[in-house]
Amino acid sequence: MRVMGRSLVATLVCAVGITAALPPRAIGQAAATATKKELTLERLFSAPPLAGRLVQGIQWTPDSKRFSYLERTSAGLELWTMDATTGEKKVLVSAATLKSVTQPAKAKVTQATGLGRVRPDNYLWSPDSGSMLFIGTNSLVLLDLSSMATKPILSSEQEIEDPKFSPDGKWISFSRDANFFVVSVANPGEPKALTIGGSEEVLKGKLDWVYPEELDCRTAYWWSPDSTKIAYYEMDERPVTRYPIMDMSGPTGATEYTRYPQAGEANPIVRVGVVAATGGETKWMDTGANTDVYLARVNWLPDSKSVAIQRLNRAQNQLDLLFADASTGASKTVLTETDKYWINVSDDLYFFSDNKKFLWSSERTGFRHFYLYENSGKQIAQLTSGDWAITDLGGFGPGAANHPAVDEAHGYIYFLANKEDPRETGLYRVSIADKSLTQITKGQGTHGANISPTMSAFVDTFSNITTPQRQDLRKMDGSTITVMSDGAIPELADYSLTPVELVDLKADDGTKLYGSLIKPVNFDPSKKYPVLINVYGGPHVQLVRNSWGGIRYLLDEVYAQKGYIVWTLDNRGSWGRGHAFETPIYHQMGRVELQDQLAGVKYLEALGYVDPARIGITGGSYGGYMTLEALFNSGGAFKLGVSDAPVTDWKLYDTIYTERYMGTPQNNPDGYKNSSPVNQAANIKGMLMLIHGTGDDNVHFANSVELLNALIDSGRYPDKLMVFPGRGHGISDPAARMLLTKSSIEYILNHL
Repeated sequence: MRVMGRSLVATLVCAVGITAALPPRAIGQAAATATKKELTLERLFSAPPLAGRLVQGIQWTPDSKRFSYLERTSAGLELWTMDATTGEKKVLVSAATLKSVTQPAKAKVTQATGLGRVRPDNYLWSPDSGSMLFIGTNSLVLLDLSSMATKPILSSEQEIEDPKFSPDGKWISFSRDANFFVVSVANPGEPKALTIGGSEEVLKGKLDWVYPEELDCRTAYWWSPDSTKIAYYEMDERPVTRYPIMDMSGPTGATEYTRYPQAGEANPIVRVGVVAATGGETKWMDTGANTDVYLARVNWLPDSKSVAIQRLNRAQNQLDLLFADASTGASKTVLTETDKYWINVSDDLYFFSDNKKFLWSSERTGFRHFYLYENSGKQIAQLTSGDWAITDLGGFGPGAANHPAVDEAHGYIYFLANKEDPRETGLYRVSIADKSLTQITKGQGTHGANISPTMSAFVDTFSNITTPQRQDLRKMDGSTITVMSDGAIPELADYSLTPVELVDLKADDGTKLYGSLIKPVNFDPSKKYPVLINVYGGPHVQLVRNSWGGIRYLLDEVYAQKGYIVWTLDNRGSWGRGHAFETPIYHQMGRVELQDQLAGVKYLEALGYVDPARIGITGGSYGGYMTLEALFNSGGAFKLGVSDAPVTDWKLYDTIYTERYMGTPQNNPDGYKNSSPVNQAANIKGMLMLIHGTGDDNVHFANSVELLNALIDSGRYPDKLMVFPGRGHGISDPAARMLLTKSSIEYILNHL
């Protein structure tokens, strides 16, 4: 479950204090608010964007001498480059040439999650940095950068997915019709099929729905470093339920089916095969007799002779690292991680070029840290330690992967971490030789780092609650090469905007919690104000951060202009505070999260200027679930809630996500019953606005249908119901998003 809805929540407890309260730099020093304009939704949803604009589509060349990015000029969309040493920028591919080698994006009514939530690259750099592969829906075109000549590589009637260069640049591989193929770069002709027999039922080199959505897998095949072999997933979907998604927008209706394993049901049977790049028989890797497991990660060892496979048991509390012989399939277990609750899979595995050791990360101490291992499985050293965590959440900025950068030549590992403050992220390096730790980025706030392949420079994307996002090209010591985008948004000075205050408070058991507060424009502490709480509350999401809130912050300001306090709190179970902060939700979701949110309510009421009879809560996805939990289980603490695409019955959600935290319905029936709002609908206190898209392939519309039936059985119905035909989990098309946002605001203003 990855798509975040808007969120705000009231919690219960005593405050420790306000730790930050500064007006955003771009807003400037406030003049009298009477001279300011009112921020409107129409302005927020129109151009130019008020949330700021960053350099888009950054991709480093493999030689690290420059990076490319997309730029819209008067001529149209162009591809530019920036020199990594000087910061000099220039046009690389003109608008006319770019248009000739690309295809318009496919129009989609629904917004799929799964793989659909990962926007594919529209071009790739060749390994020698001398050409670019432009990717269309059903075509591949190579552009030689020395001559600017184009070469058609492939034109297909079927959709092309996941194209890649082989490491030596001689081949291009791609997936089509649930099989994968290779085609020669030098002499393009009919592609060679490396697998046959792929279908909707058996995917070969193509991902299903649940692996990318819940294990964050981004590909289903991997080239060996020497370009002679390819390892790939075969995903047998036949045991998985074909879930129907109905489209009633036409005169006869239509049904689209997706393979969606609900909690407790059968998963796809996955195995890893290796096939020669020239074709031939697949050799299957031995991953054990039990097929009811997840093969969560696949990597090649540097010698191209062995494949590393991370095998996660279905309960997700044991992770085995296997080395499999690519020629025979024979495997051995190199190391095993276990956890009392669950294991979060990462992308931190890195094999050193000497083929003797590897980098591994683990949360075995309660916080994710790096470990160095021999290939035999013997631990050499723990490289980082402390009550802070290395993090791959968000990767290293736009266009970057989610793994650490290892500089073998100088003996450093570069990574993001929240060492100084759990609400912040910085770039650090650790010395492999002596474990010394160096902070690279400066300034309190949130940094992302898109590091060049040779670790010679990086793009630093930085913001904090006082500073909109900016981008700087930096050397690896942190010094600035050039400013790419200064983050200034001068127009914000025209509006009456109030600062975000970061707050420390405590849960009922003394656990420190973090919240954020926005006060109304023209705040008067002698008055009583209504409160709107933004909530997400679920795993792998952190809302309270020392970072620029962008459009979310500006939407909160719309409420502040209308006299509302806006509040957000990260309860236990959310991201960024270590594994022990996550695990209290184990086997019963909703309970401890709501306790912490009610601690926030108690804190707010103690401020003296909050009207306890006018507290509302809103959120989407897990936040929609938490909104229902608040209305159904808090005894009337909330006057109203706006719930967008909520899970209402955990038996309806997918296996990997739900069972990670809840176990199976068969083994934890009481936990599922007590954690599902459909079983608590009769307890509703307060008003409810319910929102859902009928084409949602993540949290199915059936969740809201079940809830509606439960409410009807108890003599209730949502006070407002918004159904968006054909829309997916995000409801992201502009017309629908504008209507949803406007209607939500009107509902809250009218009733809170």
